[in-house]
Amino acid sequence: MVNRRMLALALAALALGGSALAQDYPAKPVTLIVPWPAGGSTDVAMRAIAEAASKHLGQPIVVDNKAGGSGTVGPATMAATGKPDGYTIAQIPITVFRLPLMQKTTWDPLKDFTYIVHLTGYTFGITSNAESQFKTWNDVVEYAKANPGKVTYATPGAGTSLHIGMEQIAAKAGIKLTHVPFKGGAETNAAVLGGHTTLQADSSGWKPLVEAGKLRLLAIWTANRSKNWPDTPTLKELGYGFVFDSPFGIAGPKGMDPKVVAKLHDALKKAIDDPAVQEQLAKYDMVVNYKNTEEYRKFVAESVETEKKVLSDLGLAKTN
Repeated sequence: MVNRRMLALALAALALGGSALAQDYPAKPVTLIVPWPAGGSTDVAMRAIAEAASKHLGQPIVVDNKAGGSGTVGPATMAATGKPDGYTIAQIPITVFRLPLMQKTTWDPLKDFTYIVHLTGYTFGITSNAESQFKTWNDVVEYAKANPGKVTYATPGAGTSLHIGMEQIAAKAGIKLTHVPFKGGAETNAAVLGGHTTLQADSSGWKPLVEAGKLRLLAIWTANRSKNWPDTPTLKELGYGFVFDSPFGIAGPKGMDPKVVAKLHDALKKAIDDPAVQEQLAKYDMVVNYKNTEEYRKFVAESVETEKKVLSDLGLAKTN
């Protein structure tokens, strides 16, 4: 009887202690892992969001770039070692859901994260060097049909939406392309500029180079033409019927206190409602795509099922 009473008291004390910690949160800066190199479109957008959210949270949100693994090294590290106290969170690219379906990984997207808020998505595009022979996407298709496998394309990594999207486009066009993975936009920009790859498929970190006339934008992957590039056709207009925007949000390690989640959610929601943040996102054609915590969890489960089918159809799903 005594032991049961002591156990009950101990559990009550732990519950009260956890509640008190949640009430005091945040008492120090929060680390936001951005799983891409500094200077790319994701990094720039996340820094703007972090700065705005810090004002509402009452503590700085410090960006920590952990690139690699097609955007999965940072979230995977957090899942393995991060404490669920709200002081370590990460941007979650869609590769976190996709890669475990392609190969063995250390994380399960449905079990190892606490999803907080869904934020926005990307404008993806295909670029060529402005001095190359490829002035339109159809030029690429005609050349690739005559020279199977000779057209190379750079992306920020295997398993990213850029990689999977290009393979779906190639399959639809009846051509074979050769994928060359890199760590992020700075490297893919350099690859196509330097002639190391024929093409680049990436988010709009290529914008300054397109505006400077150094890269040529052949197609964008959004549902409608971009206001920034009104002369560039969408994949749908080119006859492919695809729309890819690779939406993303923020999560922490599994087991976070719901009260801490709510505080982070509210601060981040206010950040993406901030006109200054929306202006920064618009520079890279990133449109706000808000989902609350529960909607985000549902979206993750649905995304995993969708990715299973896509990868299976492309022959990229793991077999065991």
